[in-house]
Amino acid sequence: MTKKFEIYKCEICGNIVEVVHEGAGELVCCGQPMILLEEKTADTSTEKHVPFIKREGDKYVVVVGENALHPMEEKHYIEWIELIVDGVVYKKYLNPGDKPEAVFEIPEGSEVSAREYCNVHGLWVKR
Repeated sequence: MTKKFEIYKCEICGNIVEVVHEGAGELVCCGQPMILLEEKTADTSTEKHVPFIKREGDKYVVVVGENALHPMEEKHYIEWIELIVDGVVYKKYLNPGDKPEAVFEIPEGSEVSAREYCNVHGLWVKR
């Protein structure tokens, strides 16, 4: 059974899907079950994968990397940053060369978390 907001990846073609409606079935791609991505929460090397959330005036700023910004190179970069505020999802897609950050001009919420997906090291979350 899938759960809302889970992220799955096909290990054959690389497709990634996010569950927006829970269901009892199995997610399948290329004839094989998709893999549920684990939400990692700590990067013991240099903390360059954990998304950090700051409230600045009327916006949230999410930056990937506290001690060192995450690289944004052709072969290693953050594909997207997602902010979840009180159950509403906001997402920004990034490209190599972009800054590893996203700005969301939205009202302040009581439950706030952020996730990011690194094309090399997977899914990371800050709750």
